[in-house]
Amino acid sequence: MQIDKLRGKELDQLFKAVLSLENLEECYRFFDDLCTVNEIQSLAQRLEVARMLQEGKTYHKIETETGASTATISRVKRCLNYGNDAYTMALDRIKPEETEEVTE
Repeated sequence: MQIDKLRGKELDQLFKAVLSLENLEECYRFFDDLCTVNEIQSLAQRLEVARMLQEGKTYHKIETETGASTATISRVKRCLNYGNDAYTMALDRIKPEETEEVTE
């Protein structure tokens, strides 16, 4: 993993802090303090790109709907194909939540 080069006390602390968050409101507050608006938008955009790639959407459709560059789309696709399967894991875990929100 690329992130292994960064592994250590500070990164452990960050991930433990994220794992300690209990709901969406706490996430909004934490990430608002932690990141710039652009950083948050970039993270959210990458996850949306991954979701759209999994659905088989074209680069053009993804670029149009998300505003992501082809470089970003390619990077996310590379992670989906050759990475740690973390995008897939996370997206699979939130699918039931998305279904619940639609039916409520």
